[in-house]
Amino acid sequence: MGKSATLNLRVNPELKQDAESVLERLGIPMSTAVDMFLNQIVLVGGIPFSVTLPNVPEGIEAIGISEK
Repeated sequence: MGKSATLNLRVNPELKQDAESVLERLGIPMSTAVDMFLNQIVLVGGIPFSVTLPNVPEGIEAIGISEK
């Protein structure tokens, strides 16, 4: 199947740069990585990894927590 559809999306610039750095070391263009992700969604019938909330003690706001 030929590629003719376009995705336009906004992401955190730092996250994009970090991901591009990893993908470059793997020799995979960003467009190929996105294509791989979309193919996995189709193959498994959903997100191809577990999507869960972090396990944090009650009363602590998990949003914004970092490794620091």
